[in-house]
Amino acid sequence: MTDAIVHSQSPEAIVMVRPHCFVSNPETMADNAFQRLSHTESAAISAYGEVTQAVETLAAEGVTVHLFEDTSAATPDSVFPNNWFSTHHHGTLVKYPMYAPNRRQEYRQDIMDYLTQVYDYSHVVDLRDAANQHEFLEGTGSIVFDHRNKVAYAAASKRTHERLFYSLCESIGFQGVLFDAADENGIPVYHSNVLMCISRQFVMIGMDMVAPKDRKRLYSLFEQGGLTVIELSHQQIRNFCGNAIELKGKAGRLLALSLTAFNALTDSQKMIIQQSNKLVPLAVSTIESAGGSVRCMIAGIHRRIE
Repeated sequence: MTDAIVHSQSPEAIVMVRPHCFVSNPETMADNAFQRLSHTESAAISAYGEVTQAVETLAAEGVTVHLFEDTSAATPDSVFPNNWFSTHHHGTLVKYPMYAPNRRQEYRQDIMDYLTQVYDYSHVVDLRDAANQHEFLEGTGSIVFDHRNKVAYAAASKRTHERLFYSLCESIGFQGVLFDAADENGIPVYHSNVLMCISRQFVMIGMDMVAPKDRKRLYSLFEQGGLTVIELSHQQIRNFCGNAIELKGKAGRLLALSLTAFNALTDSQKMIIQQSNKLVPLAVSTIESAGGSVRCMIAGIHRRIE
């Protein structure tokens, strides 16, 4: 499953967006069971402060954070840039078709120009026109990439179109693995990255939410990839334990996750994680009212490898 060049799972640099007009997006509420109403001015102020503190904490750990501001009231989910673009080691930058119409306004050419100039992304895959055919794929919300083993995992949903997913995987040289997942009420998981997180040495996943027909295949792929499986309960998934991301800081690898998620992990789970990662909890409870957490707030920059 690996090639001659081993790609890093944990980016050293990331993109984050600080919102000035944060609210819980009404256009995504229908299929995002993690969302809560949040329309007050105080919520916007709190979300601004949560991003500010998260950036400071990650920068202090040695992560390079490229912070962009969003002052528009028309883009309530702009704090989640991971959904509209992703970067890959072979110099490719991918732009994605978003499900909610107001989320399509989050695309930022200034961010694309900056990344292209600084990190030399020479190849752009632009899938955005697929939204006109009601076909959607929402970046590293829809897809959880195992960069080292070149496997891409995706839970099927109306935000994750099967044809688009497999077509993208083929174009960037990843094995695509589509599976079904739902909560205890039978509601499909809207984004794969609330269900699972892949680090260099372990995978955190709500396996009870994965359809029984798909579990054996996932376990086999994790074993082939040398990944220790940390199984998460339904309650831990609701507390965003699956919505974490491994980054590389000045002292090595770290797992960025929310304080909500950190408090929901068991001591034994934390011990497994801390064998390879420093746990870095970030207080983002206001932002979590919009249905996403730390992983959604971070777009990793995977540097080009020739």
